[in-house]
Amino acid sequence: MTRLLPERYFTPVDLAGLLGVPLETVYQWRRKRTGPRGFRVGVHLRYDPEDVRAWVTSLMDREEAA
Repeated sequence: MTRLLPERYFTPVDLAGLLGVPLETVYQWRRKRTGPRGFRVGVHLRYDPEDVRAWVTSLMDREEAA
């Protein structure tokens, strides 16, 4: 299945703003591999909005199951 490219990928600053967390938290998630899946375009870190949505949904599902 081929996924269409989004109009825009999120930067770490976008992600921090969207979720209302400090930028350093986004980088810690990346280092600990606990946050949404990111990828590099050269030296730039980007996040696919669909991957972010799936990650947030998984967090919400875990909360409901607890």
